[in-house]
Amino acid sequence: MYASLFRYVRELVDIPSVTGDEAAVAKHIADDLEAHGFFAELDEAAPGRPNLIVRAGLDEVRLWFCTHLDTVPPFIPSSETDEAIIGRGSCDAKGILAAMVFAARELRASGRRNFGLVFTVGEEVDSLGARALEEWGPERYCAGPDAWFVGGEPTENRMASGHKGTLRVKIRARGKAAHSAYPEAGDSAVHRLLDVVARLRAMDWGEDEMLGPATLNVGEIAGGIAGNILAPAAEATLYWRLVGPARPARERVERMIAADRKLSLELVGQNDAVFCQTLPGFRVAPMSYSTDIPFMPSWGRPLLIGPGSIHNAHTADEYILKSELVEAVDLYRRIGQDLHDR
Repeated sequence: MYASLFRYVRELVDIPSVTGDEAAVAKHIADDLEAHGFFAELDEAAPGRPNLIVRAGLDEVRLWFCTHLDTVPPFIPSSETDEAIIGRGSCDAKGILAAMVFAARELRASGRRNFGLVFTVGEEVDSLGARALEEWGPERYCAGPDAWFVGGEPTENRMASGHKGTLRVKIRARGKAAHSAYPEAGDSAVHRLLDVVARLRAMDWGEDEMLGPATLNVGEIAGGIAGNILAPAAEATLYWRLVGPARPARERVERMIAADRKLSLELVGQNDAVFCQTLPGFRVAPMSYSTDIPFMPSWGRPLLIGPGSIHNAHTADEYILKSELVEAVDLYRRIGQDLHDR
């Protein structure tokens, strides 16, 4: 089994699926699971971008396993060592996807039928697939009430007690160009932007006993024409990792920006922090990143667990340990047996 698991991970990694180009890998997985007796449905969240929804049988679904099909760029084909599978998506999240598929095969072979798998498009950018699935509702796919939802992201096979939320905005500043020798003749948009960013960075955005402190990253900043000219325009992209609801944080930013008519705000995205369910017998830890879970609240009580380290995700030498893949299949199988039999 181990050799076939590792081979399957490499097959998935070798199918390019950078966000926006998920169709081929979705079709590959659908064909494989149908060959193993599952019922697979490709449902487009956008033209040419299908989510994959799979059921083990025709029974009412009480448990979903979910992770995403897309990867960040660029495509990096697979390679292998004795210890690891290497390549884009090996950690985030094709190794997780493969572990879920192999666990699902074992669960179905043991006679269990009331579970399914959901593989989404667009998680790395805007959670397009998750948003579409939430809009359509799990009932469309024969979900039962009070279901469980097992999200898969790199947690080093620890069960997440929760994960942080996000707030993403662009702040734009308008100014007036002038010679830098005569600053009184102009108005620097860069200075105005730096001032408001400094105030935002100095603010307390909250702390949670489990998730720790909220953080703010100034990810991008641009503006100006030349070093000897006051900048007529500037903008910055800010990204918060939140420990509670996103709306109060967004409203604080909105109030600050509204106080200056030469500043404007664009909301890029937001989601609340998530507090997950946990099960006995698993290692538990909080996560600081975000997932598709907050965009699919009606799909069930959330669990979050997966092989791989988030510190390897998105890197040039992204990899996942073979030992963690093997362990993850067992963990997903255990979760399926436990929640199926409750």
